[in-house]
Amino acid sequence: MSMDKYNLEVLTEAKRYRAFLLDKIIRASNGARGGLDFGAGSGTFAIPLHAKGLRITCVEPDKHLLEKLQAAGLEAYHSLDQIPDQSCEYVYSLNVLEHVPDDDSILKEIFLKLIPGGRLFIFVPAFNLLYSSMDRKVGHLRRYNLQSILKKIKMAGFRSEEAAYADSLGFFVTLIYKWIGNRSGDINMLALKVFDSVIFPLSRFLDNIGLDRFFGKNLIVIARRPA
Repeated sequence: MSMDKYNLEVLTEAKRYRAFLLDKIIRASNGARGGLDFGAGSGTFAIPLHAKGLRITCVEPDKHLLEKLQAAGLEAYHSLDQIPDQSCEYVYSLNVLEHVPDDDSILKEIFLKLIPGGRLFIFVPAFNLLYSSMDRKVGHLRRYNLQSILKKIKMAGFRSEEAAYADSLGFFVTLIYKWIGNRSGDINMLALKVFDSVIFPLSRFLDNIGLDRFFGKNLIVIARRPA
């Protein structure tokens, strides 16, 4: 479920982008004392949340990354099967569902792990129109739109509380990458730093004035298991 290791390492350089997502995870928790990071990868979000004193449990199927999480002092497991039902107050998952062949079943499993009233935060890539060589390289099986993800959330038993696109300007940047980018799917480090320092802050401004209702490079959904 984790993305290509080279691109995973490159994305750690996107400091503003990561800070934005970390803030979103914390805000969506609604004061939860901890949470489950589904598809935790190398601990991009779990490790800083753990450092803030939150009790984070990780699920990560990649053996190498799982060992890295455990070495960082995190409680980490190979699969959701190892997590007791109704044991999680909060679950978050970033850029994971698009890697899973049967994402409907995974959402139903996550539903079972949450306590009644527990919250779910999801961040996924948006719009199949944007599917590019980078998606292929990192193993994306799909991208989503608001209608498709909300339908899946509802089918799994969740009640949606918030749903919007994110990174509206990134939509056009990704479209340009698809048209003129390299066939390898690799991320250019310099281009990433320019995006993170110049384009992404402007994109956040555009999101905040309402463009996130119509399009974006990604999708954010906050849902709850009914009490």
